[in-house]
Amino acid sequence: MKRKQTIMNPKQLVGEKATEHIKEGMIVGLGTGSTAYFAIMKIGEMVKNGLNIKGVPTSKATEELALSLNIPLLNISEVKKIDVTIDGADEYDSHKNLIKGGGGALLREKIIASITRFYVIIADKAKGCDILGDFAVPVEITPFAKEITINQLKALGCEPKFREKDGKLFITDNQNYITDCKFKEIKNPKELEAKMNAIPGVVENGLFVGMANLIISEDGEGGILQID
Repeated sequence: MKRKQTIMNPKQLVGEKATEHIKEGMIVGLGTGSTAYFAIMKIGEMVKNGLNIKGVPTSKATEELALSLNIPLLNISEVKKIDVTIDGADEYDSHKNLIKGGGGALLREKIIASITRFYVIIADKAKGCDILGDFAVPVEITPFAKEITINQLKALGCEPKFREKDGKLFITDNQNYITDCKFKEIKNPKELEAKMNAIPGVVENGLFVGMANLIISEDGEGGILQID
């Protein structure tokens, strides 16, 4: 009887593929989420085998994971440039525009992306789309006057909804709230990103436009797909 070939978990497949861009002596941005988890696990294995790198985590959860794997870390205040960052995405299009923030770390993720020389996004095939909008755009907002901020976001054509966890409003690592803003279609993500960030109560939003250098995905059959 012929055995059926086992295909690696798609998230593990793309996560481990992305680590091929990490070289000796680099400063590496460590993403947040279920796909980035596999990249970090692989980096921990590489460090154990002698690779000399320093990591910069994008969330407290990622920091805890990296420390458990003995990955040396830098405080963001010590960093001016990051050589490569590996992070996930909740949605991406063929132009490498992204929606991120499903894990609640969008502000730190975008700050780290902004100083990264080579920004690698890892995501399974299901996250790809022609036009962004299936996934609600996470927006981090200040607790102060949150109702006013919500109303101004709503005026942009979305249905905003406060994110909750365990029956309470979700609190980010930066002590802010997140509202998930559902648009029907996002035909001009760059314009929308600017409009949302122009609202005074908005700290940052989950549209990442013109930031990704490479997207690594998979074909559902154990093969790698790349958008560069």
